[in-house]
Amino acid sequence: MKHVVDMSWTDKVAFEADMDGHKVVVDATEEAGGSDLGPRPKKLMLSALAGCTGVDVIMILKKMKVVPEAFNVIVEADVTEEHPKHYDKMKVIYQFKGKDLPYDKLEKAVKLSEEKYCGVTAVYKKAMEMETEIRIVE
Repeated sequence: MKHVVDMSWTDKVAFEADMDGHKVVVDATEEAGGSDLGPRPKKLMLSALAGCTGVDVIMILKKMKVVPEAFNVIVEADVTEEHPKHYDKMKVIYQFKGKDLPYDKLEKAVKLSEEKYCGVTAVYKKAMEMETEIRIVE
């Protein structure tokens, strides 16, 4: 299997990606010569991680018959000071909302995603320090 993204230059330093018919624009800030038409490319790495593991966790929890009232994945990343500036540490916060959510099942779903199913996590773990936090809010 091969994944393909076609990234086309559109203006100044803006690009539009075509991913299976879905369009995503990336750009730089105005200070950096862009027009701020979309997110910075590096931040898409955070979105890729949040989306990949989030989908896994919800799919696993549904199989366990656990459906939170709300769920979000927050990814915080530390950027190096020197060039090439890159992420050297990420923290993934899984935030669940609901009453009487079984913590053991939430934890199991997160671990299965991080250790078995999420390909983005697998790659990032090889490149940087990764940390996890599970939060339940009522």
